[in-house]
Amino acid sequence: MSYVRCLRGLASGIEYSADTAMNLDPADGRPVEMVLDLQRLAAERPDAAWYDPRRRDLWRFGALMALDIADPDDARHIVALGEGCTPLLDYAAHPLARAAGIALQLKDEGRAHAGYGANPTQSFKDRGMAMVAAQARRLGLRKLAVPTQGNAGDSLLRYALAGDLSVAIAMPEDTPMPILGNVAAAAQRHPQRVALELVGPTIREAGALLKERYLPQGYFSVATFQEPGWRIEGKKSLGLELAEPAPGSTRWSLPDAVIYPTGGGTGVLGMWKAWDELQALGLIDARRPRMLCVQSAATTPLVRAFDSGAADTEALAAGQTLAYGLNVPGGVGHFRVLQILRASGGAAVAVDESATAAEFARLWREPVGGGAAGWIGPEGAACLAALPQLIERGLIARGERVVVVNTGSAEKYLPDLRHLL
Repeated sequence: MSYVRCLRGLASGIEYSADTAMNLDPADGRPVEMVLDLQRLAAERPDAAWYDPRRRDLWRFGALMALDIADPDDARHIVALGEGCTPLLDYAAHPLARAAGIALQLKDEGRAHAGYGANPTQSFKDRGMAMVAAQARRLGLRKLAVPTQGNAGDSLLRYALAGDLSVAIAMPEDTPMPILGNVAAAAQRHPQRVALELVGPTIREAGALLKERYLPQGYFSVATFQEPGWRIEGKKSLGLELAEPAPGSTRWSLPDAVIYPTGGGTGVLGMWKAWDELQALGLIDARRPRMLCVQSAATTPLVRAFDSGAADTEALAAGQTLAYGLNVPGGVGHFRVLQILRASGGAAVAVDESATAAEFARLWREPVGGGAAGWIGPEGAACLAALPQLIERGLIARGERVVVVNTGSAEKYLPDLRHLL
């Protein structure tokens, strides 16, 4: 049984029917989110009865998600491919963490580990796109369109093909070849269901092309924040996993800080929403991790806005970065990311390309955690490269538990990173 009560504008606060297939809030052009009836959930599923830790995917959170896989009426819409339930690896052996006395952990979204779930396209984007496909099927939408720096398109493609949906995907020509090749091959195999457009240099131009060419043909946009809160709801599962009890425990808890590579910022909103809902259900208190958003120095809309005290970002010219997922020159949800950063006592920081490259190369030479660190993607490497300045600025401190989110596998970028190996 779904406990979604309504959709609500993130800025306007206006409520809309949960069954509305809308994009941005018509009142102000800002994103909307899904609102759950947590009071009813607590009354009908007390003591976290909605939680099933036996499942090895994000649907383990049952009715706290926007669809409950334990309910037959909801389950028929869900395309479950093993997404989520990724490991939180001990990374205390990182030389800087060890020297600084930080209990560093790595949330690995990019590689399968025995005993856990596995994102099918080796990217955290699968969390959001699993929910996108499920909600589109619920509302009877059959044609979806997404502009992407790469991983979101690859992910939507996987769920669309599995869920009998059609997709139009627009991405820059310099998208890493493993991603671009996968989408192009699918477009050749399924020309009636998959359309691929190459346009750039960034996701911004890709979005404009889809708006002009595909939305008039009846495609529904699931661009970042431009669907009715679906991707936020899917990414929420990441925050729930960071809080869920360890095996053998019943205590929900949070780290002291989360270091997160941030392009559009859907994951930041999703994690924050997860923690607000857990607090409303009485499972955690009001304390929150410091949210530390990492961007490439080549493209820094959030960093500039945060440092200047601005309420929102201004679109920038795109740069060039190994961390393709960070090459986002602006975002319609950035105003909310900035609010969260400030509320958490966190910050947005920029990392030079040379530092990201050096950290990626070091990780490959000196893997830890069963070799998992060697497959950290460039966005995750950027987060680890941010550690020196985060420690120097006092944003993380001795004795704290700090989680770095590795959002994808290096395997998807290998042609562009091979010179660093």
